[in-house]
Amino acid sequence: MNLPDTFEKNMRELLGEEEYGRYLACFDEPRHYGLRVNTSKISVEDFLEIAPWPLERVPWIHNGFYYDGEKYQPAKHPYYFAGLYYLQEPSAMTPADRLPVEAGDRVLDVCAAPGGKATELGAKLGGTGLLAANDLSNSRAKGLLKNLELFGIGNVLVLSEEPGKLVPYFREYFDKILIDAPCSGEGMFRKDRKMVRAWEEHGPGFFSKIQRSIVMQAADMLRPGGLMLYSTCTFSPEENEQTIEYLLENHPEFTICEMEGYEGFSEGIPEASQSKREDLKKTVRIFPHRMKGEGHFLALLKKGEATSAGRQVSLSGKPVRLPGELAEFLALIDRDLEPSRIEIRGERVCYMPEGVPELKGIRFLRTGLLLGELKKNRFEPSQALAMNLKREEYANILDLPVSDERVVRYLKGETLDVEDLVSRKEKGWYLVCVDGYPLGFGKLGNQMLKNKYLPGWRWQS
Repeated sequence: MNLPDTFEKNMRELLGEEEYGRYLACFDEPRHYGLRVNTSKISVEDFLEIAPWPLERVPWIHNGFYYDGEKYQPAKHPYYFAGLYYLQEPSAMTPADRLPVEAGDRVLDVCAAPGGKATELGAKLGGTGLLAANDLSNSRAKGLLKNLELFGIGNVLVLSEEPGKLVPYFREYFDKILIDAPCSGEGMFRKDRKMVRAWEEHGPGFFSKIQRSIVMQAADMLRPGGLMLYSTCTFSPEENEQTIEYLLENHPEFTICEMEGYEGFSEGIPEASQSKREDLKKTVRIFPHRMKGEGHFLALLKKGEATSAGRQVSLSGKPVRLPGELAEFLALIDRDLEPSRIEIRGERVCYMPEGVPELKGIRFLRTGLLLGELKKNRFEPSQALAMNLKREEYANILDLPVSDERVVRYLKGETLDVEDLVSRKEKGWYLVCVDGYPLGFGKLGNQMLKNKYLPGWRWQS
């Protein structure tokens, strides 16, 4: 493979001549395909019981697995459409895994699309607290929203803004922040050869300016005592150790924390920084010739206590009067929904997270869980709600085994004959499941299910 001369020179300096040879040799090895289990829907143990293909554990990720991507297509299986897993390169699973998110946290994923890290952060929250997922690109943010909804994550804000514009709304607001920063992508060269051309157009010098801006803005949104994890998929010290060095120089209240280790991890390289500070050894580097993953860099940082009080925000919601059909539908859900958190905006009905500030003036795609839409006082439940529910939480269920050909027909948007499952008297909104895991809604009448699976999500033959 032809690599840029400047990149080769930099990597030789970083690794030394002998180890650089081992790095080059890994380009002749097959790439690694990864799958991460959605533990908010299914336990790792239960998934292994039903997994349709052989899996090998990713040893440093508790819910991560390798699979044979040349032989199997997990994205073309009903369990994928049920949101039971996310397909992600193994080393890219590390940042969200190593950020210690706890129930009730307010969490920000600054550069979140397409959602690989945000979905894991949301799964860790388990429906509590708040996940704010942001991406500057509106088109990429739409894909991010789909992945979060597919995973069944409802306690969300999906934003599409330059991070600096978020600071006035969220100053010292978040308990945890993840920055998987835009970078030159050197760690992706083996996986995607097009990244070499992109590097030649915009290399480390271009991205380091962006990264320094983002970490400074994120620092203002982290509460005192909070944790921030910075990561890239590149090897460049300018984008890695030197970016962390820049943050520490300008925000001395931050310190670098130790992370849970793994034998294949490499420590950061203080000699690659300007100040040569020893605590940069606590950062982590992932090299593809040392472990079964592509390139990554991670730094976990804690913000020290400060005298300034964080911005106090609260959601001053009031119970809304629910239209009759909406109230009847919500009565079918076995979950404690707080009336003050139900918000009707035009046709849309949302269930809001707690403590969300006023968002006038910034772009957002979703606030909270979209429950559905009111159309001339008729209520139609949303795809997002279907994915957020568990089988036992909804009264009317049509549960099909994965071997039933109607599962794929449902995912293609077809009307289904369910005479064998229901009586003629039964009608209304039904939650369609595969092996007990929700896929979407349908409307039942005369033992026929009118398909309400979201058109943009449908199975493509």
